[in-house]
Amino acid sequence: QVQLVESGGGLVQAGGSLRLSCAASGSISSINAMGWYRQAPGKQRELVASISSGGNTNYLDSVKGRFTISRDMARNTIYLQMNSLKPEDTAAYYCRWWGTRLVEYWGQGTQVTVSS
Repeated sequence: QVQLVESGGGLVQAGGSLRLSCAASGSISSINAMGWYRQAPGKQRELVASISSGGNTNYLDSVKGRFTISRDMARNTIYLQMNSLKPEDTAAYYCRWWGTRLVEYWGQGTQVTVSS
């Protein structure tokens, strides 16, 4: 079993930055990709960024050039560096780790609020 603990959300003014962290505990041997999702009130959850075990990254078009996903596998942690934040980035952010045999784990979520 894997547990994911997120941190780093908060309130920031437009144009500001935040860094989210997602630390995993437990056996992650079956994990081959990690990512960050977000869900704003009344909207569907969407994939913001992902990183594979090989280091390949993908981003939602609206965050390209502003957000960066990274990982520190020595610490079993992934990060989401968010720069030039916009009010439309306001959402609950969730990390997800997934892998073989339909294995997936979700973090508890952390709120990001960007004021205009």
